[in-house]
Amino acid sequence: MTTGKIRVLVADDQELVRTGFRLILDTQPEMQVVAEAADGVECVELARRLRPDVCLVDIRMPRLNGLEVTRLLAGPELRDPLNVVVITTFDQDDYVASALRAGACGFLLKDASPALLVEAVRAAARGDALISPKVTVRLLRRLEEFERTAADATSGRSELSDRELDIVRLVAIGRTNQEICDELILSLSSVKTYLGRIQGKLGARNRVEIAAWAWKQDVVRPTG
Repeated sequence: MTTGKIRVLVADDQELVRTGFRLILDTQPEMQVVAEAADGVECVELARRLRPDVCLVDIRMPRLNGLEVTRLLAGPELRDPLNVVVITTFDQDDYVASALRAGACGFLLKDASPALLVEAVRAAARGDALISPKVTVRLLRRLEEFERTAADATSGRSELSDRELDIVRLVAIGRTNQEICDELILSLSSVKTYLGRIQGKLGARNRVEIAAWAWKQDVVRPTG
């Protein structure tokens, strides 16, 4: 039955974590946790049967780890991939890069705020991507999948307006759309319009690639 809500599957081997995510997401009027899985095999089986809008998947699970689950559900070779957000307590670059290459459209640490978790689910449901700020500032400048030549980089930067560069910088340090609105005193619709223009000018598919471009071209620098 179609409810009009964003249907979410939560996969984690810790019952307390699953319960916490369910409590956060089920309080959102547009979201519904439709299933929980305690291991990777169960996650794949449930996801293929229920076809949720978003799968929240832990990295370390019994029987099948989160990276393999992501590849099976969202891999680039799949004809009809699912939207997977990987969540972990382990802040390691190789995990993040591997998850994104496996097809994940988001990566969060378990200490992320409830607001960031909700925003990540919304972004994934739209087919967009959101990366935890704690890993964004360090990782995205190292991604190998968004290589640009020096000429392309110079051209792309020169095409962006000052306001667009402001938004790119905030995306690169992990700000959500609402946080960008608050910081730049813009409406949500304006931010979305700017992001669409930025993606077109840079040839970026999502905010992950916008952030990667920013770090590669020194548009923003680490603060820590």
